[in-house]
Amino acid sequence: MNPKLPSRSLTALLAAQLLLSACSATARPPLLPAPQWPDPQPLAWSPPVAPPARPQFQAPSASHCARPIQTREVPGQGMQNAPVDRRRGSAPAGARREEAETAVAGPPATPALTPSPAGAPRPAAASEALAKAGGSSGAADRIRDSRAAPPLSPQAVMPQPAPRPAEAVTAGMVDDNVAFGEYLAFRGRTQVAHRPRDVHERYLLEVRDSAGHAVADAEVAVQAANGAATWARTDTGGRVWLHPRAFDGDDTRLYDVSVRKQGQLAHGILRRGQKSALEVVLPQQPGAAQRARLDLVFLIDATGSMADEIHKLKTSLRSIANEVARLPSQPDLCFGLVAYRDRGDAFVLRSHDFTNDLGAFQGVLDALQAGGGGDYPEAMNEAFHETVHALSWRGEGTTRLVLLLADAPPHLDYGGPYYDDDMLAALGKGIKVFSVGASGLDRQGEYIQRQIAQYTGGRFVFLTYADAQRPSSGPGRETVHDVSHYSVDTLDRLIVRLVGDELGRL
Repeated sequence: MNPKLPSRSLTALLAAQLLLSACSATARPPLLPAPQWPDPQPLAWSPPVAPPARPQFQAPSASHCARPIQTREVPGQGMQNAPVDRRRGSAPAGARREEAETAVAGPPATPALTPSPAGAPRPAAASEALAKAGGSSGAADRIRDSRAAPPLSPQAVMPQPAPRPAEAVTAGMVDDNVAFGEYLAFRGRTQVAHRPRDVHERYLLEVRDSAGHAVADAEVAVQAANGAATWARTDTGGRVWLHPRAFDGDDTRLYDVSVRKQGQLAHGILRRGQKSALEVVLPQQPGAAQRARLDLVFLIDATGSMADEIHKLKTSLRSIANEVARLPSQPDLCFGLVAYRDRGDAFVLRSHDFTNDLGAFQGVLDALQAGGGGDYPEAMNEAFHETVHALSWRGEGTTRLVLLLADAPPHLDYGGPYYDDDMLAALGKGIKVFSVGASGLDRQGEYIQRQIAQYTGGRFVFLTYADAQRPSSGPGRETVHDVSHYSVDTLDRLIVRLVGDELGRL
């Protein structure tokens, strides 16, 4: 048998090899390995190569919020030694009475239980206790629900001024992603302590189906060959802003962008320095349109200076909920509440998981009292971490919003968690934050609130007054914040409008 091929056969073989080589050259090169999408629907998903500081979070997965209110509390120094009733997971009545009596008698004289004056160091023994109280889990955590006997209202550890009678609260709003140049100018001229994340370079990712419709709440993984990665979920308009320098310290030029929704998967390549937008097309989504679902969390600074704002929120919550329910999309509503103070107070944070029982939720909000605080910064980091990671956010197809109401910045000296890590995680879970600056918010607080809102795709809202320098002057159009070109409305109407804008794009 002749081992050599005939010349015609050899020629044909060489031609076939050349044709295969040409086809391979025109195919899309495997720049990056495809992300690993575990089956079934994952609670967490990771890039093929773990980056040095990969965000740790679970994707939203709750199926409903038809549950009694469940409360988790992280006590502060003021309740550090209070026993915990493990049968119900709540503090015994004696401990609650002690907190209520403290509000009447004023703060105790013991230095370890007294909030430190602004700028004053805390006693060494107190510092050790505060370090133990800073975590989000452990023996100090308390769980209870509405089926148990209702706890006494959380009271102040300092005497409180009586809130003003209910009156209209006016507010303005800016969208720093729309006026991005003005936002960068604000950042450039504002020199305050903050957690740096570089957002100067950004790209708009738009996800559509084959019929041209925006795809909301699609999972997005952005990955580089060096292992740097970030996660996001598209908003109700099928969009998300990507900031490579916020998660990748290298001068990477190419990123693989993977998008998934309802089992459909598509890819794109983000080339930095070229187009400012990237569109990824998914196959047309199966199934009929479902009723809009909204998870709305009130993240509230509950220290003493917030009494007026909390009072107003209590009186307007039901009207806000009713107006949102009457929006054209008639959303399926879930409400959550995370209140926070500081480590020297009776509690660091008190979170109430999602429920669809508006009456019970109103009762929880009505029980919230402003108190404590001590120094100017508060435990916003811990509360924001709780909001992003510990609440039962519903899964696919949900609009997830946080209304952050605060008049002070977070502590940056507690050693974590830090708000910038959790704003990246919030983007990965599809959580938008609307930051509301209350009266007394300084330039550092404004900077940080705008950081969180801009990165997550939300907006910065700020209270306005007849005289910006005197919040007691009543509602008006003036503000001390570094903003321009804003309209003014009452706060409750503005909240409804923001929610309506989000749901209106579905």
